[in-house]
Amino acid sequence: MRSILKAFAPTLAICFAALGASHAKAAYPDRPVRVIVPFAAGGGADIVARLVFKGVSEQLGQPFIIDNRGGAGGIIGTDAVAKASPDGYTLLLGQSGPNAINPSVYSKLPYDARHDFATITQLTSYPYVVAVKKQLPVNTLAELIDLAKRQPRTLTLSTAGQGSSAHLAVELFMRQADISLIPVPYKGAGPALLDVVGGVVDMTFGDAASASKQAQAGNVKAVAVTGARRSPLLPDVPTVAEAGVPGYEASAWHGVLAPRGTPEPVIQTLHASIVKVLADPALKERLAQDGIETVGSTPEEFNRSLQAEIEKWLKVVKDAGIKLE
Repeated sequence: MRSILKAFAPTLAICFAALGASHAKAAYPDRPVRVIVPFAAGGGADIVARLVFKGVSEQLGQPFIIDNRGGAGGIIGTDAVAKASPDGYTLLLGQSGPNAINPSVYSKLPYDARHDFATITQLTSYPYVVAVKKQLPVNTLAELIDLAKRQPRTLTLSTAGQGSSAHLAVELFMRQADISLIPVPYKGAGPALLDVVGGVVDMTFGDAASASKQAQAGNVKAVAVTGARRSPLLPDVPTVAEAGVPGYEASAWHGVLAPRGTPEPVIQTLHASIVKVLADPALKERLAQDGIETVGSTPEEFNRSLQAEIEKWLKVVKDAGIKLE
């Protein structure tokens, strides 16, 4: 027996080595993972990424390094992920703008938003707040719509920028409410809201966290929220659909995507870990402070939602004649 084992020892050693190599290769992640956020540090997407992937890192035992690559409306960072190796070590903190809206508003993109990514999960959903200056003689959305119909193309509305998700939410609102406003693009949601507080413009579709604080302080009047449900930050403020525009819904979101071709076991490992992090009550509470709701969809659900969003905003962009270079 000993002689037989001795004779086969080299072969057995090779087999065990191969099994060991196969096991090591299958382990994911076995080195740091880079998460590209296509916006500057300190913004909403960056905060969500850092909160979520801190938990994922603790679960999977490897660093998930946040790499901020802002610029060009999220195009630069998003394209970097589209062209990265599909091995699970480069991920994208996706958002409604770069992934669902840019395909419609830009005449040419370096990536294909429909086909260049593997969806992992939608992380969040958050509405905008329809906030009007306190001097405007309206207190409800119905009164605002009535005023806009009596005085077409006179009310000004600040947006976070031409072609932004907030801007398209406005365009959708105008079409479904059958009114005409004057959108005024700003460089960001903050300045857009501040000029409503200052009475420079009549209204805005503002970020829930900032707009709700200004409304609670009496600096603006919140007449509606754009999501499918009321915001816990403004529980007494109705949705646009409740307040007189049936069927209206416009929410922004964050999600996690990978380059197309990323192995399915990697997708499932990431999905399971992220969904577990999203279920943490402390994380939910932290995001709720900014008016953000956690989602945690399956990869298939996220893909269906993304494709539907692309189609939805494509129609809005065509109707509004919006086009950026």
